Amino acid sequence: MNAITPTELRANIYNILEEILRTGIPIEINKGNRRLKIMPVAKTDKFGNLLSRPNAIRGNVDDLADIHWQNKVNLDLP
Repeated sequence: MNAITPTELRANIYNILEEILRTGIPIEINKGNRRLKIMPVAKTDKFGNLLSRPNAIRGNVDDLADIHWQNKVNLDLP
């Protein structure tokens, strides 16, 4: 992994970013006694984070308007 200074980064930021995207190799920036890293982030599938909901209602939402809840809900509240 290459390491550069903030001055080198500032002078050449667009070329450095293009190089990182092209090669996938991260670059480290040394700032005093601390280091930073610029690296490409892998594209993630947002649908892969969804949780399975097996009890969810599936179907046409218009069918919900025809459901009669009187026999399914007990409204005898104390």
